[in-house]
Amino acid sequence: MTPVHRPGARRTVVVTGANAGLGFWTTLALADSGDHVVMACRNRDRADAAAAMIRARVPTAELEFVELDTADLSSVTRAAEQLRQLERIDVLIENAGIVHVPARREQTVDGLELVAATNFFGHFALTAALLPVLERTPGSRVVTLGSLATLLVAPKLHDLQLQTGYLGPRAYAQSKVLLQSFGFELDRRLAASGALVRSLVAHPGYSISGRTPRVPTVNEPSRAKRFRDNLQAPFTQGKHRGALPIIRAASDPSPPRGIAFYGPKWMLKGDATLSLPASITTNRDVAAAVWAEAERFTGTTFVL
Repeated sequence: MTPVHRPGARRTVVVTGANAGLGFWTTLALADSGDHVVMACRNRDRADAAAAMIRARVPTAELEFVELDTADLSSVTRAAEQLRQLERIDVLIENAGIVHVPARREQTVDGLELVAATNFFGHFALTAALLPVLERTPGSRVVTLGSLATLLVAPKLHDLQLQTGYLGPRAYAQSKVLLQSFGFELDRRLAASGALVRSLVAHPGYSISGRTPRVPTVNEPSRAKRFRDNLQAPFTQGKHRGALPIIRAASDPSPPRGIAFYGPKWMLKGDATLSLPASITTNRDVAAAVWAEAERFTGTTFVL
């Protein structure tokens, strides 16, 4: 991956789900650029294994671990308590999530639908808890991870937890609509409050593990999977390439005012560029409904 060259002092970047997939490649690139990266992950052993692979490539990498399970609000609270002890948070990258969703609806320990809780509600609560640290860090930003799946479904605003009509693909797409909508609405509310924190959104296009470089303990697809995934080469890319829009959003020195959405140049693949989001995710009425329900479900109130 091409390193991100950035002038200035070392930044502190928190990456959720940093031990695998897009999170691993994002962490590798940012560490290679000299950033101090906090790997907020569910599993310490997997995070340590990923960190070892990063240090093998970047011996000077400055990494630390914080345990975080975004599907568990008590874990979010504990992680936020640790992260609030940091002197600064320059970038919070909300990457953790479920891609391979369960076929049947499952609930978390908090009684929330599993996919929505992991991909969105946990990140909503985490952002609210870390906002004071972001606000005291000049030039800070939140980067949420959107998806092309937002083009495929309209959210069931009356049933964000899919109590009825649960389907795995719908659950994933709806969770990404919620997260992407939140990212844009957060930016609007921050600007209206006079805060200097930015909220940007990035999507990875169609990025799959079979087209991603092999990394022991991190990405080890079978030969059969590599064969199948490479049949899709004309319209897919590896996750090392899918991370590029996330890295650009984290490091762009002059993000546009208003909607800032980064993705691959050719929508599904390519170098990072500014993109057009699904209109449902920029709808103010949808965002207001999503925000209100997120506060109710998580018991979280943003102080802006």
